Amino acid sequence: METRNCLDCGTKLLGRADKKFCSDACRNNYNNKLNSDTTALMRNINNTLRKNRRILQELITTEDGKANVPLKKLLSQGFSFEYITHILNTKTGNTYYFCYEYGYRKLDGDYYLVVRRAE
Repeated sequence: METRNCLDCGTKLLGRADKKFCSDACRNNYNNKLNSDTTALMRNINNTLRKNRRILQELITTEDGKANVPLKKLLSQGFSFEYITHILNTKTGNTYYFCYEYGYRKLDGDYYLVVRRAE
């Protein structure tokens, strides 16, 4: 019979033939180490997306869900144009960039139209 060891700490395993870890702590530790590189990157991107969404949400103060905002105001609040969740191309040829349900598109000059998409 083959000896099996815990994938995290190396302790000899007893019990089920398909057992990989000696405890829940070792299983959690192993998976945390395995995912740590992508987790940090994903956490930073998600934080930036949430911040962008919050900024867009706070800029819309009217019932119609729209606002004209100068570029300077977006940048001063820390908006990052590098991170979006999706792009919407309209039939009229306009392109909207979205952070979840809040989007924006470039207008003439240094202004942006900020919109809330109806669900």
